[in-house]
Amino acid sequence: MDRVLNVSAYLFVPLDDRETLRPLLRERANDLGLKGTILLAEEGINLFLAGDAASVRSFLAELRTDERFASLTTKESWSTDQPFQRMLVKLKHEIIRMDHPTIRPAASRAPAVDAPTLRRWLDQGHDDAGRPVVMLDTRNAFEVEYGTFANAIDWGITKFSQFPDAATEHAAQLEGKTVVSFCTGGIRCEKAAIYLQEAGHPNVMQLDGGILTYFEEVGDAHFEGDCFVFDEREALTPELVAR
Repeated sequence: MDRVLNVSAYLFVPLDDRETLRPLLRERANDLGLKGTILLAEEGINLFLAGDAASVRSFLAELRTDERFASLTTKESWSTDQPFQRMLVKLKHEIIRMDHPTIRPAASRAPAVDAPTLRRWLDQGHDDAGRPVVMLDTRNAFEVEYGTFANAIDWGITKFSQFPDAATEHAAQLEGKTVVSFCTGGIRCEKAAIYLQEAGHPNVMQLDGGILTYFEEVGDAHFEGDCFVFDEREALTPELVAR
């Protein structure tokens, strides 16, 4: 029986006290017996935690008492074993490295499409304005090999910092279409969508909550394979369980 609650979450919010937050979050997570990784950057927080359900939810509830994290939403899944070896809290320049400092999701998000709407668009072959929809996978090539949306565009990048150059090289693929960028949990596709908008693509959206939220809300419709995750489970099926 699954007994370990796994959560992932991110939030773009300015953090000017990362050095102070780091030991506080690490101590509280350790006190609750949690394992995983928390990344803190000036642009926000990104976390992956696993442990007893009550302990995980207690940690998140306390975190949300800080008004900066009040809107933090999580994606949940369950496992029989603890998928992390230790508890790490790291300071980073970016919570997901793009090397493009003008991209500031905390200041202005790109439009998002929810999972049920996206499924409807893919079912009918176009968005509500009649434009063809293309799915753009913003993950690294090895992640895509585990599974992706049918007919998704994959530029074969090996790290996210390569995305801007790839977008310039392949710009013609996106012209005249509604582009839906997607990734595991939402963080990369959010930055990618903003970049594409700034690059002059007028109809770009991000898949709200990424693949994991899509699995949770609509299952495997139009998705082929599993979703790679960065822990010892390796990949999750559309039922959000390890293969």
